[in-house]
Amino acid sequence: MKNKIAKYLKIALFVPFLMLSQACDEKVLVEKPLSFLSPDVTLVNNTGFQSAIVGLHQGFREVFSQDNANADGWWSLHFGTDIGTIGTRDAHLRDYATQLTPTFFGVTWFWNWGYLTMLPRANQIVEYAEKPTAVWTDNAQKNAVIAEARFFRAYTLNLLTNLYGDVPIADKVYTEPKIDFARSPRKDVLSFVKADLEFASQNLPLTASAQGRITKDCADHLLAEVYISTGEYDKAIAAASSVISSGRNRLMTERFGAFRTQPGDVYSDMFKEGNYNRSSGNVENLWVIQYEFQTPGGVASTGVGKPWLRCFGPRYFDARDPDNALGGTVVDSLGRGVSWMRPNNHVLHNIWREDPNDMRNSPHNIRRTWYYTNPASKYFRQEIKPHRFLDTLYHVYPGFRKVEGADPARGGRTFSDWPIMRLAETYLLRAEAYLMKGDKINAAADVNAVRSRAKAKPATAAQVDLDYILDERLRELIVEEPRRLTLNRMGKLVERTKKYNGFALTVSTIKETNALFPIPQTFIDANFGNKIPQNPGY
Repeated sequence: MKNKIAKYLKIALFVPFLMLSQACDEKVLVEKPLSFLSPDVTLVNNTGFQSAIVGLHQGFREVFSQDNANADGWWSLHFGTDIGTIGTRDAHLRDYATQLTPTFFGVTWFWNWGYLTMLPRANQIVEYAEKPTAVWTDNAQKNAVIAEARFFRAYTLNLLTNLYGDVPIADKVYTEPKIDFARSPRKDVLSFVKADLEFASQNLPLTASAQGRITKDCADHLLAEVYISTGEYDKAIAAASSVISSGRNRLMTERFGAFRTQPGDVYSDMFKEGNYNRSSGNVENLWVIQYEFQTPGGVASTGVGKPWLRCFGPRYFDARDPDNALGGTVVDSLGRGVSWMRPNNHVLHNIWREDPNDMRNSPHNIRRTWYYTNPASKYFRQEIKPHRFLDTLYHVYPGFRKVEGADPARGGRTFSDWPIMRLAETYLLRAEAYLMKGDKINAAADVNAVRSRAKAKPATAAQVDLDYILDERLRELIVEEPRRLTLNRMGKLVERTKKYNGFALTVSTIKETNALFPIPQTFIDANFGNKIPQNPGY
């Protein structure tokens, strides 16, 4: 019995010793991830880097593709601006004093998207591409990969600094928790962004290898905007001119695409399904985000399509008829708008008074007449006109048809592609640069290049100022443009919101301190290694 106890005692003592000795052997702790998608395994050749770039594009698309619970995100770049206010019963950014706070969802949405999704992915590509383990056919192949990643890094930081002002420049991969970030001055952020975009401009391809990929023209377009922000107007003009005069792009002036024989015009053609990419003959769009449902490079889930129609579309299917019975029902071609964004009179009426015949104001582009769609209503197919049971801030108001598209059981979303950069905007950026330089004649010429396509009355040089350009951007880029970013960049958010927003509570509560979003409280709390100053007024 004693011998057995001694034997078991030796085993008991030996096992912990063996475990301890193994634990002290660092080789045992070295993981070699050979069977899953670790960057150490995948980011070693062009094939792996191309896969990582797909992840960048997917991450970029996430900033738009919110589910209903996250709707405050992207649309907080539209709510509470000179476009209008929210039409639905919710009240996002109607009251700046109580709603725009460091805990507002939209405030944290862009911060987290930038610092937790886009910048880590872009930085990882840049760092791994320079490692000796990465195998390239030549420097051009490597630089093209780095250039696309640096483009997305620049786009992200430019958005963040236009929205929050001074922000941290996260330019590396952090392999352990970092709690002492510091905000960099906006001018330093813009200098960093410029360097990324200048590298991208020099190393990106002239033509896209696949639909939706980034080209030199995308980098130059964004460079034009950034150079305006830094006051380098000649450089901005040169960057925009590189895009405009490249021979690769032109404003679409003739009917095109699968719907060209149907009623419409060239402006409406540009927003028809299938007409966004160059394969359709559209050489105006510089960068088109890919949304096609269950197609390569597109989206796979019904819950992450384009929410533009859901946001800007009126809730016509809930309209009451003059007898206070339900007058509407969902029609696939009209979708299921919920009036998150109700445009104001300035957008729907005032900006068109200069020339009502402007193509962009045609019935093919703005739906001003609505009809009862419920067969059970005795007013079925009759025009909807104002009456005491109809809410024209919610149920029926003029709708921009560029957001329309078939929506059969897809949660109010459409699945056609969407332009992020168009040559028309490049012209308007160059017009802005000319104006800031004091050259109103060339500024008017660029504005009129856009107006000419719309068959609109030319603007005179005397008319063209920043407000005129901002109104022209509304006529041309409504819905497409993240309006708050443009207004912030041009220093016009508070002034124009007070003048045009149209909702009394918004107009009375917005202050100069609201020109920037607050820094998210979640970031301030987590960054306890360095005290982060909050933007004034919050």
